[in-house]
Amino acid sequence: MTRRSTFTDQSVTYGAIGATLAPDLLRYPPAGYRPAEDAVRIGSGIERFERAAESLMTWGIQRGAGFTVDDVSTGTGAQYPGVVYDADGSPLADQPAPRAEERFGPDGTPYIAAGMTATLRHKGRFRTQSTPVLVVYVLDEPDRIGFAYGTTADGPESGEESFILERRDDDTVWLTIRSILATRGGIRGLFAPGQRRKRRELTRVELRALHPAGGV
Repeated sequence: MTRRSTFTDQSVTYGAIGATLAPDLLRYPPAGYRPAEDAVRIGSGIERFERAAESLMTWGIQRGAGFTVDDVSTGTGAQYPGVVYDADGSPLADQPAPRAEERFGPDGTPYIAAGMTATLRHKGRFRTQSTPVLVVYVLDEPDRIGFAYGTTADGPESGEESFILERRDDDTVWLTIRSILATRGGIRGLFAPGQRRKRRELTRVELRALHPAGGV
């Protein structure tokens, strides 16, 4: 059975909520946003998939990439179906459905759910950067699980990032990270090239976070 949920009645800093679900994201990103997609094989077999899924859905990628995950909240607690759009602004034919039950990791940490909010904190060379996010959708299928969050406050970047784990027909397990991001404009746009380099390095670290040699 396929279970999907989304939560879109809180404010995010971009309009194309759910754009990371669009099959043609790389060709037709929302105007003004940089699309990206990266994937890495992290093993094979159902045991590897299940173990990686437990880590993924309890903020394992973010913590493995050096973030502290604070202020985790379920927001209003409601599961709002909402409407998720593709990159062209049209409603997706396959709309997420409400989720029925709550799940937990081995240590009792609640699985990430649509509507959760959190603050991701990363200590840099000179200061700690804080990024408030809202989980805008969750996928939970027999061989595919993951989520996406969007930015909810002004910061160096605005947009959405998704983290999807998949066990393919050949039994291999893959992690795919997709994003639509825009850097700040005006005088602050002078720092955009450096921010993009930081983003690429962060994505490389995130891709390693669930790998047996560098994560769970």
